[in-house]
Amino acid sequence: MFHIADPKDIKTGKYTDVYFTRTMEVLKAKKIDKRVKAEFIAKRFPEDYGWGVLAGIEEAVYLLKDLPVNVRAMREGTIFRAYEPVMEIEGMYTEFGLYETSILGLLCQASGVATKAARCKKAAGDRRVISFGARRIHPVIAPMVERNAFIGGCDGVSVVKDAEMLHEEPSGTMPHALILMMGDTVEATKAFDEVIHPKVKRVSLIDTFNDEKVEAIRVAEALGKRLFGIRLDTPSSRRGDFQKIIEEIRWELNLRGYGHVKIYVSGGLDEKRILSLNPVVDAYGVGTSITNARVIDFAMDIVEIDGKPLAKRGKMSGSKSVLRCSNCLQDQMIPFPSTKQPSRMSKRRCSCGGRLHEMLIPLIQKNSVVQDLPSPQAIRDYVLQQLPHFDL
Repeated sequence: MFHIADPKDIKTGKYTDVYFTRTMEVLKAKKIDKRVKAEFIAKRFPEDYGWGVLAGIEEAVYLLKDLPVNVRAMREGTIFRAYEPVMEIEGMYTEFGLYETSILGLLCQASGVATKAARCKKAAGDRRVISFGARRIHPVIAPMVERNAFIGGCDGVSVVKDAEMLHEEPSGTMPHALILMMGDTVEATKAFDEVIHPKVKRVSLIDTFNDEKVEAIRVAEALGKRLFGIRLDTPSSRRGDFQKIIEEIRWELNLRGYGHVKIYVSGGLDEKRILSLNPVVDAYGVGTSITNARVIDFAMDIVEIDGKPLAKRGKMSGSKSVLRCSNCLQDQMIPFPSTKQPSRMSKRRCSCGGRLHEMLIPLIQKNSVVQDLPSPQAIRDYVLQQLPHFDL
């Protein structure tokens, strides 16, 4: 059997840290329950990133939608900064306290994957970035990982079923296995060209047997205009100066009239390596650094009890609003307006003159989801619209 959670057990709160079950026992025995507001924030990011991409909201909605709680949240795909609440739950504590572990798990890992994908896409600029990393993770979570790689900015995913769930075409080239089975790079590329549907781009893997430059010329001469690109997945033990190898290949292909042939690379890539290879590479296949991305370390903390601000040490109490400028995307955090403190947000403007708008919007109210959940494509577009305003 596969070692996986039953979704029913997640929905019933069984996947929780034991101290929450014991807390519920104590509160029930003492007949104590209070209406609270709890917020989700990240105080810091992995490797000193200055920002993260919020993901996992759709799954969090699925978990929370049948509970008697109110939820405000940033839109999935929002690029957020440290100490900004990305979601707030309001309700009787015993109605949702058991779910803290699962909600954090949904947000932390999804946001980590989406953030790394966004960083790789920002580094690549107009060059394509394909998620290649499903082989580095448990297959049960591959759909979650590749969805968040896609919404974070990847141009495609490699797994057939994951692409189907995204309503996208799967992206990929050919494996070393095909070339080894055929016994020759050119013969394998020609066989691929003969068998596979013409709509699939012909990208030949050229590093299986011989010098990459020689193989690139051979496959280009064999397929001519039908060859869309070549891919290098050369192991580090054989690379030497990888950039110089690629420069040689580009020179030799151009010299022979094959300037149309794109150069793909894969293997051991992250945003830093992508930046260094951009001058000579047209597209990237990124695996481990995205699928094994560091999680975004969210925490859930109570900030208000029975309408009164209250939080543990080190936390700012009270419900909050995050206001973002529509021009420069700079943020301000202020106390959430109450009936005692009416909102003046409509009159607020950024120092640049742009209008400020609330980022935490109602998502669930009285057991009803009150916002349409966007498609993965819409979320991805939203991420890409924000990226120019944030630095690597």
